[in-house]
Amino acid sequence: MDTYQIKWTKIIKKLSPYNIKKGLLYLKHFGPKEFWIRLTERFQADDVDYEEWYRNHRPTKEELEQQRKEKFSYEPLISILVPVYRTPEEFLMQMIQSVRRQTYGNWELCIANADPSDENVVRILKTASRKDERIRVTEVPENEGIAQNTNAALAIAKGAYIGLLDHDDLLTADALYEVVKALNQKERPAVIYSDEDKVTTDLSEHFQPFMKPDFNKDLLRSNNYICHFFVAEKQLVEEVGGFRGAFNGAQDYDLILRCTEKAEHITHIPRILYHWRVHKASTADNPASKMYAFDAGKRAIEEHLKRCGETGVVSHTKDLGFYRVQYQMSGNPLVSIIIPNKDHVDMLDKCLRSIQKSSYRNYEVIIVENNSVEEATFDYYKKIASDRIRVVYWEGIFNYSAINNFGAKAAQGEYLLLLNNDVEVITENWLEELLSNCQRPDVGIVGAKLYYPDDTVQHAGIIIGIGGVAGNVFVGLPRKFTGYFHKASIQQDLSAVTAACMMVKRSVYEEMGGLEEKLQVAFNDVDFCLRVRKAGYLVVFDPYVELYHYESKTRGAENTKEKVRRFQTEIEYMRSHWLDLLKKGDPMYNPNLTLSKWDYSLKNNKRS
Repeated sequence: MDTYQIKWTKIIKKLSPYNIKKGLLYLKHFGPKEFWIRLTERFQADDVDYEEWYRNHRPTKEELEQQRKEKFSYEPLISILVPVYRTPEEFLMQMIQSVRRQTYGNWELCIANADPSDENVVRILKTASRKDERIRVTEVPENEGIAQNTNAALAIAKGAYIGLLDHDDLLTADALYEVVKALNQKERPAVIYSDEDKVTTDLSEHFQPFMKPDFNKDLLRSNNYICHFFVAEKQLVEEVGGFRGAFNGAQDYDLILRCTEKAEHITHIPRILYHWRVHKASTADNPASKMYAFDAGKRAIEEHLKRCGETGVVSHTKDLGFYRVQYQMSGNPLVSIIIPNKDHVDMLDKCLRSIQKSSYRNYEVIIVENNSVEEATFDYYKKIASDRIRVVYWEGIFNYSAINNFGAKAAQGEYLLLLNNDVEVITENWLEELLSNCQRPDVGIVGAKLYYPDDTVQHAGIIIGIGGVAGNVFVGLPRKFTGYFHKASIQQDLSAVTAACMMVKRSVYEEMGGLEEKLQVAFNDVDFCLRVRKAGYLVVFDPYVELYHYESKTRGAENTKEKVRRFQTEIEYMRSHWLDLLKKGDPMYNPNLTLSKWDYSLKNNKRS
């Protein structure tokens, strides 16, 4: 079966009157062409069967029993907040049972029942609270909305921490155990979240596992990726003002944004601890059914930006629940575009012509000439020389790091843009887009999305550990596809991006001492990004900056003994300097995901 062929059996299996109706709604939303692209991507065959993977990775009965016996030095009361309104009885009972099965026992389930007229629900809640005194119920006489109802549950909570659970979802039996284990680490977190998956209405199938990164500010501004299972200090939740009715539908998103703004330590647990039930009324199954919720999410991000002192325009993407923040650019700073070059005038000319189409005009181009041999190259340099384009000469051997550092010294701009000579700019406002991100105080580097000439992805960020040291993600993904949870198409923070198109504050470049010249060819951009992150700056992947990349054609293949030896030396440099990171894994990735492929696939079914 071809890599991108639709798995028709999977589609046929899911055909039902309801799914057909839902499909028609999506067809109307996306239009025929975009709908077909989304459908094609949605039904790609997975290398690893998730149901089997989940069975192999959940704790065994013996492990659960051991968890029940374990004693922690810190065992706080955790209050799980559940607003209940028109909950199907079976869902409600299953939710309660999932809490009662917890292997960590110091919890309370605080339920706010906003539909006290439903006698069956009242009966279920009374029975449950009689059976287990840890289940506490408060009645909300009038349903004012999910935020207000959750606040009613918060008002009766006595725990040091609160956890959020929807009335129709389920916690895994080890959820609170894993949370408390995290709370017993050296740096006690104020906010904790976990990975999650979805489960069918009848609980017969687990699917769409969401394996998340550690805290990622720009990803959170693109989508409420934290979502479930969210736990926070009760004091912090109260300090930021609890749940706000103005954001009903996205009340959790709004709270998460406010809590993460204030939290000193945020911990991600890379385990599936939450099952999000999919049914006809849930946003998990049919986002278009609750457009008001996504509008509320947009407003939550807008308010968040204001609180953070940042100015940006927030808009919906085509994929509901995912957003784009376009930051406001300040002033008219000079951008120095540094392009190393050796011959290949036709390629350099294509690159320069694409730059000339830029809507932002305050830039200079510095071509760093490195040992060209063709007379036509020097004739071309004379032809293009101007106030805007300068050629400087690096006469040493090829050393990508040294060449760029040399170019940076000749640059006059406040912002440096490292650019390969084998790229072609697609996005005319690319410089404004890069600048608007790079000007943010906490951002050091901004990278772009690059395509091969056949409109498949060449670069959508770099993950540490892929291929042994580091590798590009989403390589070969069709341009119109959006990737794992749309990660190829939304802005986020990453550990590294390619220097084939990388903007960096000049001040940051100089603070880091430029690129590491011991890394002549490979991994110099990765090492630089990692040093920038270590210094406390963000490395942002901006997919709205798009270029074609003709993939290092000027340098040649790594096919000589000298080149192979040098490459091995550079691998050893990275392993010796970044050993801890390589062992722990990329914090912007997830240990449940493979390092042998580029597409966010799960690791194999064997339990680690």
